[in-house]
Amino acid sequence: MRDDHWLDGFLADEGLPDSFRTTVEWICRPLADRAARLRQVRRRTATLGLCGAQGSGKSTIARATARLLEARGLTAVALSLDDFYLPKAARLQLAKDVHPLLAVRGPPGTHDVAMAGATLDQLRAPGRVMLPTFDKAADNRTRRGRWETVATPVDVVIFEGWCVGARAQGQAALATPVNDLERNEDPDGRWRTWINDQLDGPYQELFARVNSLTLLAAPSFEVVRTWRTEQERKLRERTGQGMADAEIERFVAHYERLTRWILSEMPARADWTVQLDEDRQPVGER
Repeated sequence: MRDDHWLDGFLADEGLPDSFRTTVEWICRPLADRAARLRQVRRRTATLGLCGAQGSGKSTIARATARLLEARGLTAVALSLDDFYLPKAARLQLAKDVHPLLAVRGPPGTHDVAMAGATLDQLRAPGRVMLPTFDKAADNRTRRGRWETVATPVDVVIFEGWCVGARAQGQAALATPVNDLERNEDPDGRWRTWINDQLDGPYQELFARVNSLTLLAAPSFEVVRTWRTEQERKLRERTGQGMADAEIERFVAHYERLTRWILSEMPARADWTVQLDEDRQPVGER
């Protein structure tokens, strides 16, 4: 039996075009099927990792999949790695103590990995848990009073983020800068090496909680840059805050190395890879 009664409400709540129904059919519904099967096999909370570059639509896909699972009678939470960014003051301290580029959120090392891991653990245990949120327009964590509280354990967690499930690069790959940001502001490779070390250590401990990994594969990093520009323009329209187009190029450069690495390395080991076109439409899978 089809479970479409939830979709009209979701499109209205999210302000999404009718064309998103295609994404639901090609991505959300199969992802929900995978989650439900995994929950049944495990007989406890199933945690699905959803990796996708900036602007790929992963947050909306995660929320839609969670809503679909709820329509099927399961409890589900869409959790974003972005909501575990370190507060601005903590990143400024990292910038002072380790490297100036760490003031910018995004790369591994700029998240509260311990909080993210604890939240995932709490979602599997009986009780109640507060889900932190991060205000990207303000570039800071929101007040605890605004965090959602959910009853636990939940059946399914969709844990999404731009580097969820990523692995560190080999040391030799760090020697050559990938863009002007690395070339001019990290000439000795200290920033990118520190990020790589964080990814190889604390982040692997976090990602080990993921039971199944899905990758939304962008066509190229150049397309990701365009997506991010569109994303930031919508944020400005909605909130009156956000980066100007001129600032976005520098911001995205912080993500370039790992984004390119994920697109080249992850498809071979992800449990499911969905290839997207320039319009974020699914055009293939493996």
